Amino acid sequence: MKNIKYTLIIVLAILGILQSNSQELGEGPFSQLIIRGATLINGNGAPPRGPVDIVVEKNIIKDIVVVGYPGVEINSSKRPVLKTGGKELNAEGMYVLPGFVDMHGHIGGKAQGADSDYVFKLWMAHGITTVREPSGRGVDWTMKLKKSSDKNEIVAPRIFAYTGFGQGSKLPVSTPEMARDWVRENAKKGADGIKLFGAAPEIMKAALDENKKLGLRSACHHAQTDVARWNVLHSARAGLTSMEHWYGLPEALFDDRTIQDYPLDYNYQNEQHRFEEAGKLWKQAAKPYSDHWNKVMNELIELDFTLDPTFNIYEASRDLQRARRAEWHETYTLPSLWRFYQPSKISHGSYWHDWGTEQEVVWKENYKLWMTFVNEYKNRGGRVTVGSDSGFIFQLYGFAYIRELELFREAGFHPLEIIRAATLNGAEALGVSDKIGSVEVGKFADFVVLDENPLKNLKVLYGTGAIRLTKDNEVIRAGGVRYTIKDGVIYNAKELLADVKKMVDRAKKEEGFTITQPGVKE
Repeated sequence: MKNIKYTLIIVLAILGILQSNSQELGEGPFSQLIIRGATLINGNGAPPRGPVDIVVEKNIIKDIVVVGYPGVEINSSKRPVLKTGGKELNAEGMYVLPGFVDMHGHIGGKAQGADSDYVFKLWMAHGITTVREPSGRGVDWTMKLKKSSDKNEIVAPRIFAYTGFGQGSKLPVSTPEMARDWVRENAKKGADGIKLFGAAPEIMKAALDENKKLGLRSACHHAQTDVARWNVLHSARAGLTSMEHWYGLPEALFDDRTIQDYPLDYNYQNEQHRFEEAGKLWKQAAKPYSDHWNKVMNELIELDFTLDPTFNIYEASRDLQRARRAEWHETYTLPSLWRFYQPSKISHGSYWHDWGTEQEVVWKENYKLWMTFVNEYKNRGGRVTVGSDSGFIFQLYGFAYIRELELFREAGFHPLEIIRAATLNGAEALGVSDKIGSVEVGKFADFVVLDENPLKNLKVLYGTGAIRLTKDNEVIRAGGVRYTIKDGVIYNAKELLADVKKMVDRAKKEEGFTITQPGVKE
């Protein structure tokens, strides 16, 4: 009977029927909330300052008051007064940042066996309070979760739904008028935008034009199946507001060819072919700082185009062992998700058919050229945002987002530029920078609260913390987000992670599952 009960729980979770109630795991919103004595990193690029008291009423920041100086006792008479029924959060010695924005967040997947509750808790435990879903299980499914999140009925980030172009259509979208009809219908359903993968030029033009007329935003993964006729520059000129990954960008930078240098036995459906050859693309593009390279970059910036690189999702391509041995897998990765990651000719992103040193070396060079473009794009005033694309290629929800921040540092971003990319830039790209993205009066109460300074070490943002040695020669873990506050509701981030661990432990017990590395027999 016990086994039947556990099986039922797992099945219901996979179907998305079970959801954690926000009221059970969160506190608030309150008539008044005062976060006391924190050091503020406000997301707009300004340096930290503190101590400050942040005053919130329900879900709106009403005041930010500097209440003293570092190392000096605070004069309580100069602090904002707590009203009857209000809540104080003692954040002395802590750091407060705006809630993070994940611009590429898939809300689980049937193939991965990852339900929304599992994904949401991992995101929220890492300070992610807003997510753009660039195509998922369908606009109706996503809109239900979006509405529940907006009402704080479930533990979940704020959701922006970008429907996969053509999703839900009875027939393939094959004419410009069909494209316009689909875009209009998508808007009627309440979607915030569209996610494209490419199509014939006349269809791309029609879809983007109609979407722009409706005031919606857009994203595109320029798949190799259509990029030879329509690259990133074409999309940006037609009204695309942001690009995913980097496909289509090297093609816009070609100056001695028009098509990627595919081997003559290449097959796109063979993902080892697809990703191995993708690792050679940046070397085929114009050289950094050359005339054509500069011309393309400057035009994209002039068009107010957003880059969402998702560096982390391809990291296994340059270091497979590192990605598959990440320490959080043992504790927080579901058995079904671990199986999905394994070498496969069927599962997307599991292209480890014969992956070795040669492929990794090529991808490392690919990263250098890619990161050079992204960093310079930022330096010239272009908008770059942070997205994770978790749930594939050994990248786990929440944890992968923090890894993305580290890779921005590798690309050359200052830590304050990274925080701005993760917060205000994302809000601007979504068209909601008047509501979220920085800690400013009048904006929503979305915060990340932690004990450690993330500017000194981004690893303190991981749920597993950063390794540190004490004066007594004791190894400890420092950091991890303490509180994630979304819409004025306070969540204990460590309790959210503990809930995820219980989900994983239960699934492992039910299956008698132990993580083993690819090709290793128990």
